[in-house]
Amino acid sequence: MIPFLRLIRIKNLLAILIAMLGVAYFLHKQNPYEVIDFDAFHYGLLIFSTLIIAAAGHIINDYFDLKADRINKPEALVLTKYLNKRWAILANWILNFLGFFIAVILSWHYHTLLFVFVHLLSINLLWFYSAYWKRKLVLGAAVLAALPGLVLFLSSWFFQVLNERNVPFSPYQESTWSTYLDYRFIYFVAICAFFINLSREIVKDIRDIPGDSIIDAHTIPRKIGSQKATLLALLVLQMPAVFFIILKLISDFSLPSLYTSAVLGLLEFLFLLGLSAYFLAPTLLEKWLRLLPTIALILGLTCLYF
Repeated sequence: MIPFLRLIRIKNLLAILIAMLGVAYFLHKQNPYEVIDFDAFHYGLLIFSTLIIAAAGHIINDYFDLKADRINKPEALVLTKYLNKRWAILANWILNFLGFFIAVILSWHYHTLLFVFVHLLSINLLWFYSAYWKRKLVLGAAVLAALPGLVLFLSSWFFQVLNERNVPFSPYQESTWSTYLDYRFIYFVAICAFFINLSREIVKDIRDIPGDSIIDAHTIPRKIGSQKATLLALLVLQMPAVFFIILKLISDFSLPSLYTSAVLGLLEFLFLLGLSAYFLAPTLLEKWLRLLPTIALILGLTCLYF
């Protein structure tokens, strides 16, 4: 059981669960006096389908990465050691089919192709990333970094589907009434998550250079070297602060709470500290760089709750 949980990356799935629950909690907390249409059962189905499609993606990624993983992390191998490769393919197809079937039900119920489109897109992105794009320069890292942010967008779109009507408004028909919520902070977190995950993927590819050389994967560290890739990862971590400044200059965007302001300030301090350590204490940075994006993602998700 434990090897299978490692195979589907249970920690990553828990992060997706926390993020999707966080979106629902955040929107209700920020709009206490709004009448928000929300179906907990259907949202639970959306969460479940997203989780099993993500699990299927992790399985197929390990399937195609088997040769490299024998070099990079032989102690963590699950396929061939605990599970036959053919069972991995079968599990991938079953989980994807079940997740897509749930998306069809939700799309049919709410008269929209949104859930079908997003789930089908996710399934194909995960498959092509694992089979082909992971070996392409930049493309593989960018695709994988974008998917966690897509989870936050999908959660927001669920609320839009339920609350924003396309039919002509009538004060006498409740089915035509709309509730327009402010999703900008969620979108901000999603875009920041993209940059943080992109940095995380670059750092991961630095560690995986030996195995990636075996399968001839054209990753960023193999192309520009581990030292320059480390600097690039640290520069990418500065992008959330740049994005926030741009938003403040061109719009009335504001952070929802003092806690969020404190967290983002702390993270930017840590990011700048990491950039300084690159030049002043590279040995110390090597130990902490793996943890920095993970810490940022965890603290970032807590901003949906506090």
